[in-house]
Formats: sequence, structure tokens, C-alpha cells
Amino acid sequence: MTASSGPNRGDDFSLARLALFSLGAAVAALAVATVVIVVLEPSPGVGLAIGLVGVVAAIAAMGVVSKRMTRKAFGDPEDGSRS
Repeated sequence: MTASSGPNRGDDFSLARLALFSLGAAVAALAVATVVIVVLEPSPGVGLAIGLVGVVAAIAAMGVVSKRMTRKAFGDPEDGSRS
């Protein structure tokens, strides 16, 4: 990967910051799922379903945060793809 000249070269990008923010978003999603389980005191099956939704939400939150941070640092892809 070659460095491009322009405002979105990624000079302010930090991999450690990306990791901390992504994990922070995942922890927040899991904390919400934990609070829901503690407050509702569901049956084991429903508790498992809530826990699985929490895991999926944590993975989605990590993806959203990492994509937003990398796009902010490097800009949108030049080929126009939105993946």
C-alpha cells in the first residue's frame, strides 16, 4: 500500500486507538445485554437468546466503529466501493 498525497493520508491514524475504541463499543453492547438479563431475570433459554443477541451486537458495534474510524483517517476508497 503506497501513501497517497492528500488530506486523507492516514497521518492521524492509530491502530491502538482503533483497537481500544472497537473493544469499548463491544464492551458497551455486552454491558447492555448483561443489564437486560439481570433486570428481566429470564428463563435459561431466553437468557441465552439475549446473550447471543448481545454477542452479535458487540461484533456489529466493532465493525461499525472500525469502519468509521478508518474511513475518517483514509477517506472513501478511490474505486467507489462501499464495502
